[in-house]
Amino acid sequence: MSYVSLSTPAGIIYIQGNEEHITWIGFSKPDAPEGNTPVTERAAEQLTEYLNGSRRVFDLPIIVEGSDLRKAVCSSLMRIPYGETVTYKDVAADIGNPKAIRAVASAVGKNPISVVIPCHRVIGSDGKMRGFAGGIPFKEYLLGVEGWTPKR
Repeated sequence: MSYVSLSTPAGIIYIQGNEEHITWIGFSKPDAPEGNTPVTERAAEQLTEYLNGSRRVFDLPIIVEGSDLRKAVCSSLMRIPYGETVTYKDVAADIGNPKAIRAVASAVGKNPISVVIPCHRVIGSDGKMRGFAGGIPFKEYLLGVEGWTPKR
């Protein structure tokens, strides 16, 4: 397990993986040795393409570990189209548990593979930005890459 870092105008994205899978993408330095694998190199290339506007869909081997809820939420997030947003309530309904809004919000907040699993596309029911591991400015930056303008 090792990681690489990718500098962006909004901050650094860290990509962690092994020889076969991406296991984590986030905004704080991981507790793993720095180093590249073919998979992390591929992820860095695809993230760069995404940030440059030339990629809308990621094609990476990822592993999501955790509860059934976390896996269901991550699957739901992967279905949010590029440039669109949904609410936590929408995700809860999508996974078949419309009353689990708080649990969904918690699972979204613990997304292990940010950007690739697009948790930045989830906003509050009032249209405002809500928590994001990389910070609200980073979330707005990612949505801006996708051509979406947050409501103020």
